[in-house]
Amino acid sequence: MGPTIYVIDPDHCTECVGHYDTPQCREVCPVDCIDLDPEHPETPEQLQEKFLHLTGQA
Repeated sequence: MGPTIYVIDPDHCTECVGHYDTPQCREVCPVDCIDLDPEHPETPEQLQEKFLHLTGQA
């Protein structure tokens, strides 16, 4: 499509836990190319804790 490449920062990604039922990046990606990063596996509990920390609720 062009030179624009989007990169998801694993330090700021909660896979939408706390916001949506499914990761929204994967829902809206027009070419279905967003896979979970095997180098950054996280449990739902870890993602929830990250969400709380990022939103100042922890």
